[in-house]
Amino acid sequence: MSSHASGQGELDGKVALVTGASGGIGRAIALELAIGGAAVLLHTHRRVAVAQELCDTLIHQGAVAQVVQADLADPQQRAAFVEEAWQWRGGIDICVNNAGVDVLTGENATLPFSQRLEKLWQVDVLGTMEISRAMGTRMVECAATDCDQVILNMGWDQAAQGMAGESGEMFGAVKAAVMAFSQSLAASLAPHVRVNCLAPGWIKTAWGEVTSEYWQQRAKGEALLGRWGTPEDVAQVARFLASPAAGFVTGQIIPINGGFRYSQVDPPTT
Repeated sequence: MSSHASGQGELDGKVALVTGASGGIGRAIALELAIGGAAVLLHTHRRVAVAQELCDTLIHQGAVAQVVQADLADPQQRAAFVEEAWQWRGGIDICVNNAGVDVLTGENATLPFSQRLEKLWQVDVLGTMEISRAMGTRMVECAATDCDQVILNMGWDQAAQGMAGESGEMFGAVKAAVMAFSQSLAASLAPHVRVNCLAPGWIKTAWGEVTSEYWQQRAKGEALLGRWGTPEDVAQVARFLASPAAGFVTGQIIPINGGFRYSQVDPPTT
């Protein structure tokens, strides 16, 4: 029996929000938090049917879950989304800002650099910042004396040292902004709210399934553990950081990359 069904999870009684829950990493995080006992609000933008399928799965397994739809690139929808999420069960204890724009596959991959960067900026940066600040303010207002509320944001393990090519330039700038913001927000919301930033490395999501042999080998070669990371690898760290076991961890950027090994191979320019 799963821990959320048995009522013995370390997140029992908690309410979690996961943005971008219909994607690989978001889905895995939502599942982990539910296994830990949290009620989970699943955000999606366009993939409503996928999110609802996940919601139905969680409910079938004994969890409390619901889907909410919003375009986080739209400032008005962001504000309404925060209010709807907060009202769902009278507050949010765990806010995971995982939503991000896919500019590597699909129609976005063919857009000019400036348009792809703008899409990333609106959702990955402004969306994360505004939702984090709005949720953080509400969390502090109703916080208990101990630090039992959590915000988790999504960075990138190579943002600090950079990676050549357009993708590196875009994600380096965008995710470095999220990482720096997260550390500052941790200071602003202490001691009531813990804020940490996940920094995944090569995680095999949609792009990893279709990318070239060059990137397949590079992804495995740059990890000391010699393999792609999985969405579940990220999700298990997120669950730990959301739990009481990480009660003395805040303001940190947590690499999830299998131990980074600097590549000696010059990458393609895209």
